[in-house]
Amino acid sequence: MEALRRRIETQVMSLTGLALGQLDLESPKGDPGLFGPHSISWRVHGDFPSMLVGGIGALLLQLLHPAALAGVWDHSNFRGDLLGRLRRTSQFISGTTFGSTRDAEWLIAKVRDIHLKVTGSTPDGRPYAASDPDLLTWVHVAEVSSFLAAHLRYRDPHLPRAQQDRYYDEIALIAERLGARDVPRSCQQVEDYLLAMRPQLHCDARSLEVVGILLAAPAPSRLAQPVGKLMLQAGIDLLPEWASDMLGLHQGPMRRQLVRLGLLRTAPVLRWAMRDGSAQRAKRRMGIA
Repeated sequence: MEALRRRIETQVMSLTGLALGQLDLESPKGDPGLFGPHSISWRVHGDFPSMLVGGIGALLLQLLHPAALAGVWDHSNFRGDLLGRLRRTSQFISGTTFGSTRDAEWLIAKVRDIHLKVTGSTPDGRPYAASDPDLLTWVHVAEVSSFLAAHLRYRDPHLPRAQQDRYYDEIALIAERLGARDVPRSCQQVEDYLLAMRPQLHCDARSLEVVGILLAAPAPSRLAQPVGKLMLQAGIDLLPEWASDMLGLHQGPMRRQLVRLGLLRTAPVLRWAMRDGSAQRAKRRMGIA
């Protein structure tokens, strides 16, 4: 069993930002970082299975914004390095959540600098910039609403609404430090924001091509392949109905039920295997068993 546990953890860790080896989440001792161990952000972001599902859902949702899609299309090597993009995104989320204050600030400054270089025009000629405050808000809301939705479905369905509001209020700090504005800070504000954004969203051939690349992405190993496919389907299932309709990603009621049941049975195994993830390292930094 110990050999199996190590093998599963190795496979899981290869998908995360820890594989980049740039952060030491165990030092300096006692540094709580931007949020600290008593934050709701540590609780939500500390569950790897639901975070991976939420990340897949977030990526699909983000693609519906023409400027967000154009930035990925023009400036990202997603076709040839999808795993690398996953790792870099994971590193930013885990580092700003669980990292030391120094590392979190370094990651935020690094991403702000990258955003300044990501500019261009959408196919219909509208200019875009990754540093645009409104675009940053969209990317942030798509991410955190997906993370919380996955947490509620696969980790803690009874999380009180007040704690959900607290999560949005806490995690808005990261978006604002990146330059976002008018960031929603409660469940109701997020719901209102997503409704207001729908007229600006669009699905075209480029959106569908990125979706196709994601659906066809190879797993890092044969061991990870069935779990990877399950996670992908769970991410699709996480989308709001209007978003899955736009992307043409339809799942029947029976398939949805099977996906949810499959992940509810798989997630505990992944949690059992993970002993050296970002959350565990951050707890050791804080002297928490």
